[in-house]
Amino acid sequence: MSEDDAEDEEAEEPAVELGEQTPVEGAPLARVTARLHFPLQKSEIQRREGGSTIRTPSGPRTVTDVLADVETTYFATDDEFRSTVEDVIGTGPVPTE
Repeated sequence: MSEDDAEDEEAEEPAVELGEQTPVEGAPLARVTARLHFPLQKSEIQRREGGSTIRTPSGPRTVTDVLADVETTYFATDDEFRSTVEDVIGTGPVPTE
């Protein structure tokens, strides 16, 4: 085994032990955002994805619930939408129980 092969093998291993799989309610925000095509109005996002549940550091929330706390009515890009939602829900670890 060459040195390059050994490095490739090390890179494929996870950096963190994953342990037992605990289901997490809701979808990642990025998955919901990926289903949308921007620019979009807030009302159109609510119509399309309002019932979707997303993962947040404080537990699962629906998109409609999160958007109720957002004053912006138009999102030009997915990054703008994601950033605005993250300002409301925060970032960090998602509880597993």
